[in-house]
Amino acid sequence: MLVDKPFKWTSFDAVNKIKSMLRHRLGLKKIKIGHAGTLDPLATGLLIICTGKATKEIIQYQGLDKTYTGTFILGQVTPSFDLETIPEKNSPFLHITPEKIDEAMQQLSGEQKQLPPIYSAKKIRGERAYHYARQGRETELKTNDIRIISLEATRVDLPEVDFRVTCSKGTYIRALARDLGDLLGCGAYLSALRRTHIGDYSVDDAMGMEAVIREFDQFR
Repeated sequence: MLVDKPFKWTSFDAVNKIKSMLRHRLGLKKIKIGHAGTLDPLATGLLIICTGKATKEIIQYQGLDKTYTGTFILGQVTPSFDLETIPEKNSPFLHITPEKIDEAMQQLSGEQKQLPPIYSAKKIRGERAYHYARQGRETELKTNDIRIISLEATRVDLPEVDFRVTCSKGTYIRALARDLGDLLGCGAYLSALRRTHIGDYSVDDAMGMEAVIREFDQFR
């Protein structure tokens, strides 16, 4: 199933909702179900959800390149690199030109090692990294080997920079905001994010959760 994940839903919220409807609407006592790539609660867009025997294929979908659109805000940072936490540390940004932004984005393209956000679902000694962050506990994350296939600014209206990025599995767009802000010397955070493609699968072909619920309601 191609699902357009709503704002403020976790990926597991969507999976659990569909699992519950499969069990109750279709009378299935047990059903395997999973998704092929987590989206943060503050992001929207394409989730590939597999059920039954198709769950064996999840790993092949997880490995596909992904495309996102969104907005970076220059001149401030947040501990989570997005709006899960409060923006802070105002820095000058009006001197930054579109040309400087394009140059920084080119520097961020290609193969690289990326340090994930501490506010992430990465596991550290069996515990999610965000648990450490929210409790103020210090810890270290290992870098991911990633590839930024393309990264471009689609609109610049400072402090806002709209962008489109196609990247490999394991890329954190929030961390990309951090790295862009560091290169520009003014800080940056991610204020909006939408996943539009996973490989050749498009969010244009996905169903919103309200439509999914209506489909399952036919089986009452």
